[in-house]
Amino acid sequence: MQNIIEIDELIKLISKLPGLGPRSAKRIVLKMINNREELIKPMAKSLAEVYKNISRCKTCGSLKSNTIGCNNCENIKQKFNKICVVENIADQWSIEASSVYQGYFHILGGTISSNNLNKDELLINALVERVKKEKIEEVILATSATIEGQTTAFYIQDSLKDVDAKISKLAQGLPVGGEIETLDDGTLIYAFKNRKSFVKD
Repeated sequence: MQNIIEIDELIKLISKLPGLGPRSAKRIVLKMINNREELIKPMAKSLAEVYKNISRCKTCGSLKSNTIGCNNCENIKQKFNKICVVENIADQWSIEASSVYQGYFHILGGTISSNNLNKDELLINALVERVKKEKIEEVILATSATIEGQTTAFYIQDSLKDVDAKISKLAQGLPVGGEIETLDDGTLIYAFKNRKSFVKD
């Protein structure tokens, strides 16, 4: 195989994407090179625009466009009394696609124990402020059924102890060790409809 630095670097980068390894990355790179006008040129432009204009909202944790603001925060057409706390954007998208939940979202960006994130980066203080400001009646903790997810849920519960809001968690339709974004619609619907008050054992 030819050793071309630019191609090797691109293969390394693409192989870091979820679900892709070196072999898949090589096939993608070859496809792109063979269709450079249809793929590489517009993709390079699109990636540059995303890098320049898309960032994480410091209030709710969702992705926002720097040109039009945060749709998640600035959605004033509907007033909700509940907020669903998830670990990442993929979790939010999965729940939205299931149509099982109508309410605000708060995206943590990870868990307390993951990726060396500290508690400030998880926007937990911002969550507490949102719950107070929006007069939220129920906080639904939709963190994964992993040790990290449960640890984060307990910390959020403790952070909200002085707030007058019901705190619930998804039902056991969420399997131990399971992650939200991998669940099918049926499991998500069961988990939301049968959610329970969240208390430490």
